[in-house]
Amino acid sequence: MRERESDAVHLEHGGRLDSIHKERRRKALLKTTALQDAILNSANFLSIATDEKGVIQLFNAGAERMLGYVAAEVIDRITPAAITDQQELIARAEALSIELATPVRPGFEALVYKASRGIEDIYGVTYIGKNGARLGTMVSVMSLRNAENVIIGYLLIGTDNTARQRAEVERARLDQVVRDKSADLELAKSVAEKANLAKSEFLARMSHELRTPLSAILGFAQLMDSGSPPPTSAQKRSLNQILQAGWHLLDLVNDILDLAQIESGKISMLLQPIALSEVVRECQAMMAPEAKKRDIRMTFSHFDVPYFVAAEHTRLKQVFINLLSNAIKYNKLGGVVEVDCFVRTPERVRISVRDTGEGLTREKLAQLFQPFNRLGERAGAEEGTGIGLVVSKRLVELMNGAIGVQSTVGVGSVFWVELDLLTQTGLAAGAAAPKATAPARVFHAGTRPRTLLYVEDNPASLMLVKDLVARRPDIRLLTAGDANRGIEIARRSLPDVILMDINLPGISGIEAREILAGDLSTADIPVVALSADAMPRDIEKGLRAGFFRYLTKPIEINEFMNTLEVALKFAESKAERRVNEEQA
Repeated sequence: MRERESDAVHLEHGGRLDSIHKERRRKALLKTTALQDAILNSANFLSIATDEKGVIQLFNAGAERMLGYVAAEVIDRITPAAITDQQELIARAEALSIELATPVRPGFEALVYKASRGIEDIYGVTYIGKNGARLGTMVSVMSLRNAENVIIGYLLIGTDNTARQRAEVERARLDQVVRDKSADLELAKSVAEKANLAKSEFLARMSHELRTPLSAILGFAQLMDSGSPPPTSAQKRSLNQILQAGWHLLDLVNDILDLAQIESGKISMLLQPIALSEVVRECQAMMAPEAKKRDIRMTFSHFDVPYFVAAEHTRLKQVFINLLSNAIKYNKLGGVVEVDCFVRTPERVRISVRDTGEGLTREKLAQLFQPFNRLGERAGAEEGTGIGLVVSKRLVELMNGAIGVQSTVGVGSVFWVELDLLTQTGLAAGAAAPKATAPARVFHAGTRPRTLLYVEDNPASLMLVKDLVARRPDIRLLTAGDANRGIEIARRSLPDVILMDINLPGISGIEAREILAGDLSTADIPVVALSADAMPRDIEKGLRAGFFRYLTKPIEINEFMNTLEVALKFAESKAERRVNEEQA
């Protein structure tokens, strides 16, 4: 009895297990069927199944949506090749023939050739829809096999590739745009570089052509002004007008060239420790005659502390001269110019130039540092172009400084410059402070005559130097009109000093200097350049070439005579050293 009950329990339990397993299999089958239906009916990708001959047997909802055909229109009627771009089929067949080294026919065979041989195959193809629309797709092809591994059909699953193709086309277009823009930029850069080069060449030529006649005007005017007997009062007035106009014209040329050089980025600064007191004293001495002429009283603060700044001596002097010149020029009659200096912060020192002029309105202050803007002074009596302050501002900024102004109408203006203040550590790390120029040696009767050779092709410049040297009876002048002739005379006469123009017929003055330096008989002769090529790059090039000094035209007589004396003294010391070595 108990055994029968136990069997019944087992049967009941087994039945429940079978029921559970069947339910699980049913659910799994439903899930699989749902997945298959989802795949077959998905509108997001096309599925095309064919028999072994390529005739379409399945055409899912995605294929219908994308290509516009109803399944009944293609099933058992055509192969996928019939709705594929024919030129692509031909191209694919040719590519496969080359890749696999066997003939492949265009048509359905080209679509499934790799899959039929068990090779994974994914490629791009264009289908032609019912309305003629083209659909780019990426197609994955596989062969369908039975239990005996015999091919019974093929399955082609594709995704819409139109968006990606559009993206590729757009990317290609953008790449081309970038290439075109790059080419345009390179062309624009090349054009700009050529334009800058042409501009630089034009400025250099303009500078040379303007300086050459100015050299004659200012040179001979200085000679007449300082000649003996001195000029009459009427002649003196005329000479003053000539000199004033000539130096003003030279200032304008320099300002324009400076502005052009700065804006093209061609000016570089060699910052060194500079004693402010020295620069200010030089500017005071230079501007005192102008201030006296206009009845302007100038006062300068005492430099109890030797302030040193990181600057370039010549450029800093140029800035202060401009500020002092403006303070005198735009002051009232009998006015005052005050120059003050104080430490504004532990790292910065400020130099201010105060005038008692009319002052500037807020509108004029806003226009102050604009090039060629003279703040309505075009019709006034004061000369100028409105460039000086612009150049000064750029130069100060290149020296890591700042420039500014405060002004009150009816009271006057204060222009200030701030620069980096150097500590003792900074001074020790920098170059030594510049030395004062040695005074010219006074000539005494009985001094040994020295020889100066001047190589110059410009008659006016030659005449001017002849007249200047005539004031020195201890100097014998030799001349040459070109470099080759100059080299010949130098080798034959062995002058103490050679004065050399740069732009000469035949070879240049720089080439002549190299030839002289390579000859043992002339290698030690100091050669001083005297040229109208006065651009900074020209001066740097000349000094790098080995010239003893580089003077620019127009000639400033005192500078010229001092330089000549220094060169003669150098030549004399060289000669004495050579004699001592020979005697030893």
